[in-house]
Amino acid sequence: MAGNSFGTLFRLTTFGESHGTALGGVIDGCPAGLELDTGKIQYELDRRKPGQSAIVTQRKEPDEFRILSGVFEGKTTGVPIGFVIENTNQKSHDYSHIKDSYRPSHADYVYDRKYGFRDYRGGGRSSARETACRVVGGAIARQLLRDISIEAYVSSVGDIFLEKPYQELDLSGREDNPVRCPDSKVAARMEEYIKEIRKQGDTVGGTVTCVIRNVPIGLGEPVFDKLHADLGKAMLSINAVKGFEYGSGFCGAKMKGSAHNDLYNPDGSTKTNLSGGIQGGISNGMDIYFRVAFKPVATIMQSQPTIDRDGNTVEMQGKGRHDPCVVPRAVPIVEAMAALVLADHYLINRNAKL
Repeated sequence: MAGNSFGTLFRLTTFGESHGTALGGVIDGCPAGLELDTGKIQYELDRRKPGQSAIVTQRKEPDEFRILSGVFEGKTTGVPIGFVIENTNQKSHDYSHIKDSYRPSHADYVYDRKYGFRDYRGGGRSSARETACRVVGGAIARQLLRDISIEAYVSSVGDIFLEKPYQELDLSGREDNPVRCPDSKVAARMEEYIKEIRKQGDTVGGTVTCVIRNVPIGLGEPVFDKLHADLGKAMLSINAVKGFEYGSGFCGAKMKGSAHNDLYNPDGSTKTNLSGGIQGGISNGMDIYFRVAFKPVATIMQSQPTIDRDGNTVEMQGKGRHDPCVVPRAVPIVEAMAALVLADHYLINRNAKL
């Protein structure tokens, strides 16, 4: 199976399955001498881990990580950083009913057709549990980026939208509620809606908005390795993501150029920022902001028709512990993937100037 690594100079490779012994990863390219705060890494994992509130999966995993290599006396040595996260609360019997059949909208069918074999326990490698490794990599990348701020938040759940632009929000409040929405009133509506959806045995999707501040001018390459293209790939690689837009996004398609152009100030900043902080694939020093759309979780606690390995139609109903809405736990994953992209482009840009 290919495609387990992400990045060029700052490169993360992950391994492990949802119900295997452990997950883990190797980070290659992290410069030597970076003072690493392991408490910040664990904090990010705690934001992603299951069982943290009543509106997420109740699988109980501490998600405590161990660094195996690449760090000595609290600083990176420049060699690959290896880490591991133990799986401690697997309930593989919850998936015995899908051993020979395929869950609708999951990767089960295509895995079987592509590889001729699959780990049906929680989806194996296709499970979103793999994203814990991305969070570790992103947390280390953030410490390399230092002054760059990366803040994501839930901006919609179903048809409940946070209408205010990010400039009018206090994003520090996004951790004050289990939905991770910075507006407490909207968050309360979202939370109640998710609880109602769970009672129905159903799931619901939503969006996560991310804002990146203090990005230096010059990150990104102007042809195939555009900064927004790599951000798009990073976000679309996250489980359940169906869409990515940055800056004016799809709304920009409705506008005239005279209204959409970001006019310059004398210092090179722009009066508006419909470009989303990126022009020609290169960061321009303004805020980078984008939105990521997540589909409803595919496993629902309702009976649905599907097919088995022999092509027979069978009935299936979800079992086990699953998120009724993925977006609250997706917030730190979005931030982590953004950090990995920026760290990679930071090193590429630095090397180009040597």
